[in-house]
Parts: sequence; structure tokens; C-alpha cells
Amino acid sequence: MRRALGILGCCLALLLLLPPAARSSPHRLRQQPRPGGGLSGSHAAADSACKNRPLDLVFIIDSSRSVRPEEFEKVKIFLSKMIDTLDVGERTTRVAVMNYASTVKVEFPLRTYFDKASMKEAISHIEPLSAGTMTGLAIQTAMDEVFTEEMGTRPATFNIPKVVIIVTDGRPQDQVQDVAASARTAGIEIYAVGVDRADMQSLRIMASEPLDEHVFYVETYGVIEKLTSKFRETFCAVNVCALGTHDCEQVCVSKGGSYLCGCYEGYTLNPDKRTCSALDMCAPGRHECDQLCLSNNGSYVCECYEGYTLNPDKKTCSAMDMCVPGRHDCAQVCLSNDGSYSCDCFEGYTLNPDKKTCSAVDMCAPGRHDCEQVCMRDDLFYTCDCYQGYTLNPDKKTCSRAITSSLVTTEESCALVQIGIDLEEHYVSGCHPDPKGFKIKEEQGI
Repeated sequence: MRRALGILGCCLALLLLLPPAARSSPHRLRQQPRPGGGLSGSHAAADSACKNRPLDLVFIIDSSRSVRPEEFEKVKIFLSKMIDTLDVGERTTRVAVMNYASTVKVEFPLRTYFDKASMKEAISHIEPLSAGTMTGLAIQTAMDEVFTEEMGTRPATFNIPKVVIIVTDGRPQDQVQDVAASARTAGIEIYAVGVDRADMQSLRIMASEPLDEHVFYVETYGVIEKLTSKFRETFCAVNVCALGTHDCEQVCVSKGGSYLCGCYEGYTLNPDKRTCSALDMCAPGRHECDQLCLSNNGSYVCECYEGYTLNPDKKTCSAMDMCVPGRHDCAQVCLSNDGSYSCDCFEGYTLNPDKKTCSAVDMCAPGRHDCEQVCMRDDLFYTCDCYQGYTLNPDKKTCSRAITSSLVTTEESCALVQIGIDLEEHYVSGCHPDPKGFKIKEEQGI
């Protein structure tokens, strides 16, 4: 009997040691299985079969004047222990931390760290901001500056839940109702954790429904670590994705006891809701290529038309000088023309039908020479000649009828030569010049 009373007394003593909030609202600290999941069996079994679903998770921590330095250190320990329970990674859960008082500071966004060690190291260096408690401003900053694709939030097509955990020990000094409602409407799930002097009504205004799963309270910062297991239970369902019993081709997103399939950036989910196809990144409006877009497995590269070269920006193109030696096949003259070229020929040549090679122009063709009778072609030039019985005049173009010996005597031939009429050489062989004109050579003369 004495032994039984001793056991009973011990149990009553342990009960009295529990914080009042725990005794009055046991649901806040008790593990409550969620539909389709939760903890079952031993913790060891849960650890081996359960990973938290991928999240874009943002911690918003109050470091106003009411939070003493040693209490703020407890908050940092809580954050580190929370990170230990998460499946952190670029394709699993991404974590950001915001610090607020009268102002708001993004300690690190979702895109910065993808491993637990780096996150915990960064958390260890966070310093309190002191001053007021602008909780509404902190929520608005999370929407404007943290939950953006630029800062690491994954696209809506990935179906990754966006979650905020706010830790505060006071009453907001600004309006939180409207901004919290806007955040929830934007698809952000809000958990509110109150410590010590926290205003429970404000926590309820901020948090998502159902409130008994999104509002938590602890008596002091000294026991805030107890919430780690509660959040682990909240974020951990029977994870079909972690167990590998899904048929998603690329991304699996747990949803309670079920799952949804998603795709990597640059891919789109097919109508079968399981497989993915690369987006045509070269569709109008999706690329920045100046000339040619080549789709490349969910991405793209830019190229240029023939005769153009890609600029260093890898998007725009500039015309090449196609007349640089080795780039053209013109036989004589190359004319550059905005990324292309055409061939031409030197003077005296004409372009052949192949538009590349040249042939010498026939200078004796009609209209190209000024010979009176006969045109003799000589490469690019020509000379004139005369028909038989005619002789070329001194102008080298026109012709005169030749006078033969059958028509004139030797004396007449000499006389004709004297007045400038050209005769064949043998017709004037009997003449010799003298100051008064040509005379017949003396038989015994020189």
C-alpha cells in the first residue's frame, strides 16, 4: 500500500511540473495524427519510413526588445533542431529565415542554402534587432521579397507548399489581419507559435485553418524545443514519394496519404498526370534569340542565319564579312551584302551563268569596237584590219582600197606614195625618197 501511494504521489508531482498551457490545452503539445498519415508504431519505424514532404518553408522570428538575449538563443536552437527534422535540399525542402522587430531583415532566402550544416551555421550568427514588433510588416515582406521565384520559391506548377512559421512573444504593433488574409489567399500556409506573453487572439488572426493545427503556445522559450516533434508530425505523412511507390516521371509531391506529380523547370506535365514533356522553349515569347532558336531538352540555345555570327550575349547576331578570303567562291570580285555576297568581274570580263566565274568579253562583238572592216580580238583588246584589196589607214580603224601595179605605173606609184596614199611595199620598191618626193631609182644609182 505504501508503495502504491508513493507511485501515485510521484505521478502527481510530474503533472504539477507541466506548464499551465499544457495542462489546460493538451492538444497543443500532444501528437495528433493527420488524415492519411502521422506517426504510428515506434519512432524508429517512423524515421525509416517517413520523410517530410517538399516545402518552401520560411521561419519568421520575433527579436523585439521583449525577447531577452538568452531567450533569442533558445529560438535559434529551436530553428536548428527543426532543420534537423527536415529533408533539406534543392529538390526537397528549401528553408529561409527572416528576423523582425520594428524592421525586417531577410537573414537568408530560399535559394541560398541546400544543406543543413550551412543553414545551421548561418542561424548561429543571427543577431536580434530589438525595438518594436511589426509582425504585419514581416508577413508582407515574406510575400514581396521571399516567396518569389527570383529568391528561390519554386514555380506554382511544381505544387510545392509554401509555409510560414511565425515565432513571437508579444502583440503585433501593426495590422496583421488583412496582410495575413492576403498571404493565405496567395496559398501560403501560416503556423503561429506564441511564447510567454504572446497574444493568443493575434496568433489566431494570423494562422491558417484549422486553428487547432496551426496555432501553438509554449510557456517559455526554455521549452520551445518541445514543438520540434509536433512540427515533425505535422510535416510528415505517409510519404508515398519518399517510399518510392509512385509513378511520377520527374517530381513527386506528397499530399496527405496521396501524391501529385510535377515536372522540372522547362518541362510540362502531360495529360496522363505522370509523365513530363520538354516545353518548346522556342515558341514565340519564350526565348530571346535574335534569329534562330534551337530547343534543347527543356532549354534552348540561339544561333544565326548563314552569313551571320552570334554575338557575345549569345542572343543577337551580326552580319559576317562574307568576302573575307576563304568565305566566298568568286573568281574575281566579291561584293559583301548584309551577311551574304555576290560575285562580279573585272573590266573586260563578264559573269558566267554560274554567277561565280568570269569570261573575257568579246571586244569584237558588234557595238564594242570601231573597226571599219575587220576586228581582230587579242585577249581583252582588239586591233583593226582590212579586207583583201584594202589597206589600213593611219587612224588604225578605217580602210582604203589598195592600188595595184596593174593599175598604175611605177612613176604613178611613187607619185601616189608622195601624196600619202599607202601602197603595198612591192609597189613602191622602185621608189626612193628625195627632197622633192619619191623618184624612180636609177639602175646604177644607190
